Amino acid sequence: MAPKKTATLNLRIDPSLKEALKTAAEAQHRSVANMVEKLIRDHCEKEDIALLEQHSLFDDKNDE
Repeated sequence: MAPKKTATLNLRIDPSLKEALKTAAEAQHRSVANMVEKLIRDHCEKEDIALLEQHSLFDDKNDE
């Protein structure tokens, strides 16, 4: 089976945060999902949290 390019993330947030997210996404001509991904990447970079490349995630699972 081929690895997925994306994963689903379901979460509950305060409605005012959701509206702020939609506004921020629209201001940067992004989808809400793309804006969430950007915010996570920016935060990880700021906090020096390593992000694994997608192929690394699937290589590890195939080794099991």
